[in-house]
Amino acid sequence: MASISLRGVQKAYGDGALVIRDVDLEIGENEFCVFLGPSGCGKSTLLRMIAGLEDLTEGDLSIGGRIVNDVPSAQRGVAMVFQSYALFPHMTVYENMAFGLKLARTPKDEIDRKVREAARILQLEALLERRPKALSGGQRQRVAIGRAIVREPGVFLFDEPLSNLDATLRGQTRIEIARLHKQFATASVVYVTHDQIEAMTLADKIVLLHAGKDTERYGSIAQIGAPLELYHRPRSRFVAGFIGSPRMNFLPARVTSIDPQGVIVSLDHTGENVRVPVNGEGLQAAQPVTLGVRPEHLEFVDASFATPDNGVLTRTVSLVEQLGEHSYVHLDQPGGAALIAKAPGDTRLAPGDRAHLRVPRHASHLFTEDGFAAASLESVEHYA
Repeated sequence: MASISLRGVQKAYGDGALVIRDVDLEIGENEFCVFLGPSGCGKSTLLRMIAGLEDLTEGDLSIGGRIVNDVPSAQRGVAMVFQSYALFPHMTVYENMAFGLKLARTPKDEIDRKVREAARILQLEALLERRPKALSGGQRQRVAIGRAIVREPGVFLFDEPLSNLDATLRGQTRIEIARLHKQFATASVVYVTHDQIEAMTLADKIVLLHAGKDTERYGSIAQIGAPLELYHRPRSRFVAGFIGSPRMNFLPARVTSIDPQGVIVSLDHTGENVRVPVNGEGLQAAQPVTLGVRPEHLEFVDASFATPDNGVLTRTVSLVEQLGEHSYVHLDQPGGAALIAKAPGDTRLAPGDRAHLRVPRHASHLFTEDGFAAASLESVEHYA
């Protein structure tokens, strides 16, 4: 078992520009930690630093309580699964899985035992004599995972392992990886992806990373937490917009009044009022803010509920995306992007219809001009 600790970690290349900035992170024993973020945010760079494939510019990296800044990759007790599989084409599945053990001069009988046990777990027993060109993409990825398993590392590192697979295989392999983590509960996992479905379904902890100017302003890490914590309690507009699909609706507004039950805001362009159960400390009347609400939380209501002061919005339907189980209704939003709401798959709404949507207090968010979220008055247990 091995925990991972990063303290004040930064990474710069030749031009001096920091690609990883001010990273402080603890990954516990047995934890499944996912690095998530947009392209170019440094997810893979951070993973490669843990693996020993990239040097740290500043800070300390510890694995299992031992500082490993200058420890070679092979001596860190980690095993990495790459996006490209990195299999030797001239070797069989058995030989690929055994290669690292042979380099370590492991006895032959122990190599055979470990390879066949990993093959059994990964359902590769019938493929051990095949070469990679005779395997499907999913089978090749399982061989790459098997090659890591036989080393019995304290830490597994996955660098976007499913990105080369089609949608069906991604789903199947994601389930296999989750099952393997439960089976090998003694190992910690660090997993890089840009796919939030992978992150939400696999992770015990998500580390969401900034990109571009946000990294320079706030540091590399936008938020760390359990998947549902980031979904229900985003600390910034960036987090709220990145987690969830379709993304959260953002509506420009101004503070109308503040009381112990929260903050009442008036939407720009329409004047509709919505109460948001957040702490109003630091806010002032007439201050510009952004109201956030997810498409799946907006509630369609009857026209009789639509008054200017009860949190009901009235909009015109512009498009309905019918996806079978549910539909996404796009509604005209004065002065901005369309408002999106989730509806049943058999909804009868059509373009041109007038629709009335209630903004539930427990599922609304408020963001200040600097992009940070106002603290909620609601308990997170509400969402359990």
